[in-house]
Amino acid sequence: MRKFYDHYNAQCDTDTETYENKTGPWRKLPSYNRSIKHATGGIYISKLIQAKARLFTRSVNEQGATFEYVAFFNKEEKICICLFQPGHLLEGAPGHVHGGAIATMIDTVTGTLAGYLSGPSVTANLNINYRSPVPLGSVVIIHCALDRIEGRKTFITCKVTSTDESKVYTEATVLFVSIKLGSLFG
Repeated sequence: MRKFYDHYNAQCDTDTETYENKTGPWRKLPSYNRSIKHATGGIYISKLIQAKARLFTRSVNEQGATFEYVAFFNKEEKICICLFQPGHLLEGAPGHVHGGAIATMIDTVTGTLAGYLSGPSVTANLNINYRSPVPLGSVVIIHCALDRIEGRKTFITCKVTSTDESKVYTEATVLFVSIKLGSLFG
């Protein structure tokens, strides 16, 4: 995982305080808390909410037990790459990752991409095709790319592969709908 992290991180020149990209097409995305403040228009929502909550994928203190990941966003290419290493608490079938954990990661990463491209959005449809089980502890790459934007709808494709991309574990299409700020507050 470190090799791939170093590869993408080297393409970023990011201020670690603001996560603002100084040069280059790639940006390392924060995964420890809500990424909404980094989405288009999200800084205003973040100030209104004043949440200190972490993403639930980061709510377990035991390192390596659940969702270990880092994501990188390329605004020019409208893609997001996530390096994901599932821990032992994500087991479904013996020795393999639970499909719900894979779905969680797909929704998290594609949702982050949708937020960066279209502003605050919610998942309207998540269609997943599981091709092969993911072994626990293995490192996989989640590739997400913008398919198209139609008004308030953002369509994203996603696939989960082995690090050498020779094995496709999962493929997905996701539809997000941009929302108005007021709808977040009831």
